[in-house]
Amino acid sequence: MIKSVMVMNTQGKPRLAKFYDFQPVEKQQELIRSVFGVLCGRADNVSNFVEADSIFGPGTRLVYKHFATLYFVFIFDSSENELAMLDLIQVFVETLDKCFKNVCELDIVYNYSKLHTILDEIIFGGQVLETSSIEVIKAVEEISKLESASNAIALVSKSVSGWRSR
Repeated sequence: MIKSVMVMNTQGKPRLAKFYDFQPVEKQQELIRSVFGVLCGRADNVSNFVEADSIFGPGTRLVYKHFATLYFVFIFDSSENELAMLDLIQVFVETLDKCFKNVCELDIVYNYSKLHTILDEIIFGGQVLETSSIEVIKAVEEISKLESASNAIALVSKSVSGWRSR
């Protein structure tokens, strides 16, 4: 099971932190700081796989990829395959790149809900749902269309009710 997904910049500022098992906010912040402490102390030429027993408990692993100013981190237990998790990070980043045309930190900051929608299409409740970035993009576009239609209906409804009250 995937325990957490984090995206943080090279200064340790979390841009996304999703925990799939309940953690109080204080514990979440402590875990984010611990993960960043591990990442910033690693050389560029070492493995992207880290034992995370001391941070998340026994049997926990951490896999990360560093792209430009962002770390993409997946924390998971022994039931998941390390290479599959590394590939899943790649799917997540590729999907973000396709949605935002070469994703950068500002895209993540200003499109936070879309980032969550994309992640929820890939992972839900700590379980992998989809590994095809094409399928994820289709689902995200469909959700965007439904949201736009819902907003348009709400706007029309609001203007009609405003017209009636005159």
